[in-house]
Amino acid sequence: MMQTRVGWHVEMEFREDDQHTQAVAMVRLPDGTEVRARGHASRHRTDVNQPRVGEEIAGARALNELAMQLLTKAHEEIDQASGRTSHPIHV
Repeated sequence: MMQTRVGWHVEMEFREDDQHTQAVAMVRLPDGTEVRARGHASRHRTDVNQPRVGEEIAGARALNELAMQLLTKAHEEIDQASGRTSHPIHV
């Protein structure tokens, strides 16, 4: 049995200040399609400034949104290929 290996290229970028972290996640699929999503984190004024924690939270939120967009894309492609409405794909 032959196996096919496929790779996805994922990029993550962050913008930060003392109170906020914004993340943008992008995945490039083998067909050239790019899917992008954003995430955000805010530091409470009494919390210690830990940029890495803000990146982890904002990054996780961006990746979660990216996952939801990919599930929606897959669901729509299933419907188009089958010509019917399929059951929703759940996480």
